[in-house]
Amino acid sequence: MTPDPAAPLRALGRLVDAQGAADHDAAGAGASATGGPTSPSPQPLAMPGALPPEAPYEDEFDVADGSRIGFVHSTETTSGVNGPGLRYTVFLSGCGLRCLYCHNPDTQGMRLGERTSAKRVIEEAGRYLAFIRRHGGLTVTGGEPLLQAGFVEELFVGVQSEHGLHTTLDTSANNQQKASDRLLAHTDLVLLDIKAGNPELYERVSGGGRLADVMDLGARLMEHGVAVWVRFVLVPGLTDAPDHVAQVADLAAELGPIVERVEVLPYHRLGVQKYAALGRPYALEGTPTPTYEQVERSVAIFRERGLVALA
Repeated sequence: MTPDPAAPLRALGRLVDAQGAADHDAAGAGASATGGPTSPSPQPLAMPGALPPEAPYEDEFDVADGSRIGFVHSTETTSGVNGPGLRYTVFLSGCGLRCLYCHNPDTQGMRLGERTSAKRVIEEAGRYLAFIRRHGGLTVTGGEPLLQAGFVEELFVGVQSEHGLHTTLDTSANNQQKASDRLLAHTDLVLLDIKAGNPELYERVSGGGRLADVMDLGARLMEHGVAVWVRFVLVPGLTDAPDHVAQVADLAAELGPIVERVEVLPYHRLGVQKYAALGRPYALEGTPTPTYEQVERSVAIFRERGLVALA
């Protein structure tokens, strides 16, 4: 029998889920057994003013061209940020997470985006072929693209078959169970956002996400041989403790040869004004950006595990 390279990651995911459940049960049982007041179990720090989770996305099709309908926040051409080379980048609307440091809160509501068809987006990308075909391609980000996995699948299949473009998926793995094997087969690169390396901190940072989803998607990417760039946001006082960084580095190392690089992204405040414009408080008010020394220490932790890491 051929060994399954993703088996260790799946086993680790099951262990994480089991440990999280055990910790939760033990916290409640321990307090009640002593007859003392029951301490509340850790809860995710939802972003103040956050919208409720999105309703499940259902595929619908354009009556004119027959392709899937999606909700697009915006599009732009970018270089060196959303994958290799010059990219035609599509920002989809909608996200089931409410990350404390989210710098695109305006993309969280899916139906606030423009309702458009996959065929229209594919045609738009085709206008940039002279610039993006050779060294660039198409990147789909958000929001969380996998909230509209069927739409992303049609985009990737279309731009590869019609334009021969490189495809990049920028995801936190939320809603990863909706990503079909066909979608992953037409994905050249995944920008995988790993917010934390233990379930409790991950849930807190993401406003309710599951670290096990990251591991499950990672196992599937290993099976499909999809290249990965791991992304980790370094937030002083939240994700920068050396042991926390080491946990993320260990998970990245578990993905093995598909990880081409790790990007340590210093926390920034570029999205703060968006919260003011939306009339919503900003959860990390007063949090400083990390120093050069803090960033370099974190980069070194990844490199110690044989990973190519940069900031």
